[in-house]
Amino acid sequence: MATAAAAAFSPISAAFLRRRHRFPLHHRARRRLLAAVAARNEVLELTCEGLAFKGKGVCKPEGSTFVLLCDGALPGERLLARVRRIRRGAFAEAAKLRTLEPHHDAVEAPCPLAADCGGCKTQSLSYAAQVRHKYLQVRELLVNFGRFDPRKLESSDSDDGILKPIVPCDEIFRYRNKMEFSFGTKRWMQREWKEEKDDELVKEEKTEGDGYSLGLHAPGFFDKVLHVETCLLQSEPADKVLAIVQETWMDPALGLTPYDVHKHIGFLKHLMIRTGRNVDTGAPEVMVNFVTSCYKPELLGPLVNKITKIPEVVSIMNNVNTSVGNTSVGEEEYTLYGKPTITEMLRGLTFQISANSFFQTNTKQADVLYKLIGESAGLKGDGSEIILDLFCGTGTIGLTLARRAKHVYGYEVVPEAIADAKKNAKLNGISNATFVQGDLNKINETFGKEFPKPDIIISDPNRPGMHMKLIKWLLEVKAPRIVYVSCNPATCARDLDYLCHGVEEKDLRGCYTLKTVIPVDMFPHTPHIEYDI
Repeated sequence: MATAAAAAFSPISAAFLRRRHRFPLHHRARRRLLAAVAARNEVLELTCEGLAFKGKGVCKPEGSTFVLLCDGALPGERLLARVRRIRRGAFAEAAKLRTLEPHHDAVEAPCPLAADCGGCKTQSLSYAAQVRHKYLQVRELLVNFGRFDPRKLESSDSDDGILKPIVPCDEIFRYRNKMEFSFGTKRWMQREWKEEKDDELVKEEKTEGDGYSLGLHAPGFFDKVLHVETCLLQSEPADKVLAIVQETWMDPALGLTPYDVHKHIGFLKHLMIRTGRNVDTGAPEVMVNFVTSCYKPELLGPLVNKITKIPEVVSIMNNVNTSVGNTSVGEEEYTLYGKPTITEMLRGLTFQISANSFFQTNTKQADVLYKLIGESAGLKGDGSEIILDLFCGTGTIGLTLARRAKHVYGYEVVPEAIADAKKNAKLNGISNATFVQGDLNKINETFGKEFPKPDIIISDPNRPGMHMKLIKWLLEVKAPRIVYVSCNPATCARDLDYLCHGVEEKDLRGCYTLKTVIPVDMFPHTPHIEYDI
């Protein structure tokens, strides 16, 4: 029972989270049957029945129960697709060729690049349908990976059910406060399909071999860039910056070249645009960050002069990344114009944001999320409780709770984030917060000795979730309340299973009861879900 549950397969989650390395017999049998139904490169007529975690369509051939995951397929759509690979987990992946019948809840995507860029996979699906499918994904993961009783998750009385309705986003466009664009030497063109004489559909990917481009990486490619002139997810002032850079940077007289990720030559790597607001006036503040392979400010001068004519731009930075890697974080950072930080308000606090600071990408919806976190924490408000903020980042969650607590202890692996957390505490006059740098994946028996036993633990891990060492420590310390904030419902469901039901093979007993799960849609038109537990 435990082994089967730990290796549970779901057509909605479409993934395995295993405690053991071997697949159960019924999954091996399923894979053999799937191989008999579909072969690699075979073209099949499919019907999409739902959306998997990460946004792939859950598709099935006519009269079959076998699952094929297909990018770009949406619920209710009939389509032709080519089988790309048979996965070990008893399902296949397919590439969409063309639509035979449109999907349910179809709307016209406002962005002409929505089908090609990969950033807005569900833009042609009505927003009401998007949040409905995200809710179903969370429910499916909690049942299959978390081993929670579906009858208790969804009670006939919504007030009694553990799983609450998803919190939608009020603004479904222009909500991102940060966008990162890449310069490239290979321009990705929109996909086209041609029909051969034998009626077999063949994908024809058109690229300009040496076409310079600034935009977003084509899905699945690190070296091909889709040219983007405007993005409906970023702020309007950020769009102004992008437009000026696009119309200027390829002027031969400037001598600017994009970085070639194969030959490791060239100057421009990335363009990052962040939007905050002046906390006194509420006016937008825009930071522009050029990531380059070396420091040559004279090359950027003409661009800087044009960008500074945009009144919202208050900062232009230059991160220098001399490595062959494609990261946007530089070894050195220079201020080319204005100040090195912008500001933003969250739950009544002021936060300074530098070029490489982590900050929630959707500020308005982060305010909603943090309000829910505060309610879930259930602080008495008398200043008597100790909060342990795990994976605290720049301290945003802990600092928003600090004024109602006795003390907040934040723990984070990234040194720069800890430095930002301390600055943010000082900026807001918060003295009852201590931030410690350390790796929560490598804790030992001394962990926890540096702070009192917590009354409330906040855990906001990155996508892989919590390490088993940390799970073990949480089950030993038995804090009265844990608030789990997750950006990956699959690993969150696994961790909740461990905390509530234990880990049999590790001889760990679960000691927690799942009280409330509140999904929050932080990123409309994308498959990403955040939730507060």
